[in-house]
Amino acid sequence: MQQLVEPDHTLNDIAATDILRIRERGVPRYNAFRKLLHKPPVRTFEELCSNPSWAEQIRRVYDGDIDRVDLMVGLFAETPPPGFGFSDTAFRIFILMASRRLNSDRFFTTDYRPEVYTPAGMEWINNNGFASVLLRHFPNLRRALGGVKNPFAPWSTVRGAVEPARPRFGWIERPSRRR
Repeated sequence: MQQLVEPDHTLNDIAATDILRIRERGVPRYNAFRKLLHKPPVRTFEELCSNPSWAEQIRRVYDGDIDRVDLMVGLFAETPPPGFGFSDTAFRIFILMASRRLNSDRFFTTDYRPEVYTPAGMEWINNNGFASVLLRHFPNLRRALGGVKNPFAPWSTVRGAVEPARPRFGWIERPSRRR
């Protein structure tokens, strides 16, 4: 998404746009944000990121000043804990916001009742979960989800699995080049 070509052929760097918007809105830099979460600031680029190549690239972009690293850059570069899909810092915000969203959504609170969802709807909700929704739409995941108690945790490795075809979205795909 660094080189998104608009229908009028304008080239947009989405990552640069995100960083610009974050700075315009006064979002704290990565280390300042960690301090607001009562987490210690990172002292080196290697402490931020276990990938030496990324650490060096970030060091060059920010002229060696770890306190200038933008929040999103730091969140994406931060080495996630074992078994996590994203960083500890991002996870803390996710947990905070997820519970607030659930508690403020009327369909999970005051309107979570048969009069709104119907008795059949309530039964469907109570008898389904993330794994059943995944399997309904992607039945080929049955082997990977087999024996997994929590579908949000890492799934089983399936040997000999065939990679699924990449979905094609006409509004994203670039036209194929004919030779």
